Amino acid sequence: MFALCVLDKRILTYILMKTRNAASKTHNWTGIMAKVIFLHKGRERSLLRGHPWILSGAVADVQGVPEPGATVEVFSSDGQWLARAAYSPASQLRARVWTRDREERIDQDFFNRRIQNAVAYREKLGIPEHSNAWRIIHGEADGIPGCVIDRYGDFCVCQFLCAGIELNRDKIIKAIALIPGIKGIYERSDTDARARDALEPRCGIVDGDNPPELFEIKENGISYLADIRNGHKTGFYLDQRDNRAAMPFAKDAKDMLNCFCYTGGFGIRAAFESNAHVTQVDLSESALGLAKKNAVINNIPADRFSFIRADVFTQLRKFRDMGLSFDVVVLDPPKFADNPKQLEKAARGYKDINLLAAKLTRPGGTLLTLSCSGAMAPELFQKIVGDAVRDAGRDAIAVKILTQAPDHPISLNFPEGRYLTGLQVCLP
Repeated sequence: MFALCVLDKRILTYILMKTRNAASKTHNWTGIMAKVIFLHKGRERSLLRGHPWILSGAVADVQGVPEPGATVEVFSSDGQWLARAAYSPASQLRARVWTRDREERIDQDFFNRRIQNAVAYREKLGIPEHSNAWRIIHGEADGIPGCVIDRYGDFCVCQFLCAGIELNRDKIIKAIALIPGIKGIYERSDTDARARDALEPRCGIVDGDNPPELFEIKENGISYLADIRNGHKTGFYLDQRDNRAAMPFAKDAKDMLNCFCYTGGFGIRAAFESNAHVTQVDLSESALGLAKKNAVINNIPADRFSFIRADVFTQLRKFRDMGLSFDVVVLDPPKFADNPKQLEKAARGYKDINLLAAKLTRPGGTLLTLSCSGAMAPELFQKIVGDAVRDAGRDAIAVKILTQAPDHPISLNFPEGRYLTGLQVCLP
């Protein structure tokens, strides 16, 4: 009785309302009494529309002392139960929604179901038929916010990026181990995202066998070597699979410039599809080394490639000053903007490289330009590219809109999940 007296009156109201149905339903009130957050008036609207994030400014009150990653019950200002979420006191992104089903518990079965459903979805789409490397869990879109799981053959590579995932790490690992054919699970939680939740980076084997030093991806008839342990992201840009497959438009090209090439994905595909000479440019010596190996394993003659280790911004200016031009130019830069505050600077960067690339693309050629900055809306990116092409004194039409592969799904209620946008541009 004393425990009820000290509860917030909004929780009491909710409990009394729900106990009217006690004969037909049961509920665990212990969690509600201990760990509850209330939102400011009006700040529940995004949750009601299905958005999975609760920012710190939306939280009016916290009942109890939830530890980092703890599951909390989320209430509106008037006591309406809204969701069950993972709490992160160190982050501006204060909570991430697990479920809007009041009866769903965040236990081992929860993670088993979510991962099994995600695997079934990818299999239904036929993604494993095109590649032996693909994404199993894409964070919020698959109902496990802050978690990335990529499959490379018999191995899974994980990124645990927030407090809620960190606290449930062992459950997630156990759920991954249930996937048929998995021999080893490797962690690559070494991104800047963890710092926002006051988490230290961590990498290494967590279950089963260690992955090979280089894993051979088979993708639409082409092989790529991926460095799972040290490469970007989890070793390879799996999200560009469909965009790489769209490279047959380069089959009549005499030459191609692949900027920010990393391990050469677009360039290898173009060389495989055509007789073009491909110039691969990247600042990373190790990435270019792997790009050279990717050419070898696909039996593409070495004289079909030039490899240049350089800053792309600087190199594009050198090519311009040399009067060079190419039938195909690909721009796939790293993320320029992590958040809206960085957008202005990012826009200048995208404008600069696209202007230079447009000047280097021959009449009748193609510019394939991409952005992986989640804060960059597709409409804004299109405007930037359009302005750049016009400032280069060129006309252009976008013949294809590009985005991330379907194993990186986009929740309709979470537009931030669409982080990859691009254009296939024809310059007459």
